[in-house]
Amino acid sequence: MHKYEAMIIFDPSMEDRAVAPTLDNFLKVITEAGGTVDNVDIWGRRRMTYEIKKHSEAIYAVVNMTCGNEAVVELDRQLKLSESVLRTKVLRIEDAVFSINPIEFVPDEKPARGPRGGRGGKRPAGAKAR
Repeated sequence: MHKYEAMIIFDPSMEDRAVAPTLDNFLKVITEAGGTVDNVDIWGRRRMTYEIKKHSEAIYAVVNMTCGNEAVVELDRQLKLSESVLRTKVLRIEDAVFSINPIEFVPDEKPARGPRGGRGGKRPAGAKAR
């Protein structure tokens, strides 16, 4: 069992009060597979940075869950088949969380540039100075 976080973006034509029951219907896959739904956070209508399927706003929901890989794959498959879902993203929490160790930054020394070759600094015959 692993911890997962899923962000689901619903079609804005869906009513706000219909989001929770629809989401619960999808999450039955997790509970039937022996997993648990830890947290459901419905963000509501938000304006998107770019259009998805010609929609400029959508209803966002974030779900935290603990379950097996097969249940998450099945949930993602069902969400992608639904016409009311515009986009999904499922992340495994252990993979998404990372730590950054500070590393001392030492810039590389660049060698001095040599003179440009081939031109010689002279203008071709007949060229005028600007």
